[in-house]
Amino acid sequence: MADPKGFLTHGRELPARRPVDVRIRDWREVYEDFPRPALAKQASRCMDCGIPFCHNGCPLGNLIPEWNDLVYRDDWREAAERLHATNNFPEFTGRLCPAPCEAACVLGINSDPVTIKRVEVEIIDRAFAEGWVTPQPPASRTGKRVAVVGSGPAGLAAAQQLTRAGHDVVVFERADRIGGLLRYGIPEFKMEKRHIDRRLAQMRAEGTEFRTGVNVGIDITAARLREEFDAVVLAGGATRWRDLPVAGRDLAGIYQAMEYLPPANKVQEGDFPVSPISAEGKHVVVIGGGDTGADCIGTAIRQGAASVTQLEIMPQPPAERPGNQPWPTFPILFKMESAHEELADGGGDRVYAVSTTEFVGDADGNVRALRLVEVEGPQTGFRPVPGTEREIPAELVTLSMGFVGPEKEGLLEDLAGLAGGEFFDARGNVARNADYMSSLEGVFVAGDTGRGQSLIVWAIAEGRSAASAVDRYLTGRTALPVAIPPTARPLV
Repeated sequence: MADPKGFLTHGRELPARRPVDVRIRDWREVYEDFPRPALAKQASRCMDCGIPFCHNGCPLGNLIPEWNDLVYRDDWREAAERLHATNNFPEFTGRLCPAPCEAACVLGINSDPVTIKRVEVEIIDRAFAEGWVTPQPPASRTGKRVAVVGSGPAGLAAAQQLTRAGHDVVVFERADRIGGLLRYGIPEFKMEKRHIDRRLAQMRAEGTEFRTGVNVGIDITAARLREEFDAVVLAGGATRWRDLPVAGRDLAGIYQAMEYLPPANKVQEGDFPVSPISAEGKHVVVIGGGDTGADCIGTAIRQGAASVTQLEIMPQPPAERPGNQPWPTFPILFKMESAHEELADGGGDRVYAVSTTEFVGDADGNVRALRLVEVEGPQTGFRPVPGTEREIPAELVTLSMGFVGPEKEGLLEDLAGLAGGEFFDARGNVARNADYMSSLEGVFVAGDTGRGQSLIVWAIAEGRSAASAVDRYLTGRTALPVAIPPTARPLV
């Protein structure tokens, strides 16, 4: 234990966010620096439990008590080594993961849990700053070639593990840059893209090859991919979005979140001066109360929206852990993310237990308003409450209602044809066995393509585990670790 009295002496503390009126004028990350002495105090709150449930809460099995103790003892380099032992990209998870490890922290039973995420991100940021993160090329090559389709966290994790095992790995990405939704779905104020670029530089130095602008299944057929590579890893994510088929859906000004967010990120990449889908001067409505909805809120505010309203069909979550979501499961709680703080500061609103019934257009075919009704649910099936119908202004609408599985057009349909039709599971995801292999010999599946929409930490865990299975398939043995079997289900 770092400090036997740490959790009794120090309360939970996080770095301050930059003032709202300052941060909404730029796209930089919202948090201020956290002094190292303050971080050491937070690390000292870890009790090094006899049974560290944080391990169970984390799909990667991160060695949390170990690196907390090392930070407290000022051994940051070794802390970085222990962090990398289970996680290829702690700079991503430390910024973007909702921290199921903290929900499972034993201290959280009757107190505030350890600030695990913050310690994690401070370790890896210092490791990069000190030059401790260096390429780890393989000592020898196997001569085996592996194609990884998709460059999100699952694909990148699989690629790095397989490259380090000595295989020749090519990552295919249909977008113009590597990173998947990390690159174009996550706004800069949540994670600056320099964090992706510096990790990609490491991977290139290790020998991983990246090919952008290649839509596998269109630009290169599934059959050719299997001919040219000894193994294939499908890691394209679950990018088929959920739509809202109500009257007026075809009006101009209504976009899916993943139509709205990428152009805003491309502005930050310097591709063009302003986004072609801008909220400037418009009344914006964000439909969906999750993290993607919050990303749309923060983006619209920075673009200069006249107003922003967020709608959610579910009732407002409780502030404290409810009895039906006991420790150490991940509870659904009311959260005040940085974008929500900005929304409240600007007079915006988060409206719960409402359903959109119609989009109303103007004479030119543009959306001008949205009609909604309060609902009872979910136990009653979201039954409308009579007399609660109303209309709110809406000149730009983003649909942030999640994803329903992988896109099947092109690559997956071709592979399904080669497999004889038994390629997808009952949920429409690509089916795989305990070794992450699909019904096609040598074709493996990792991340959301196989498990459906999930968390970044699960994507990395599956990428690492699939890499182990691929390595064993190609060589008959493996030294790569397995984070989690594909049949396991998260506490989240």
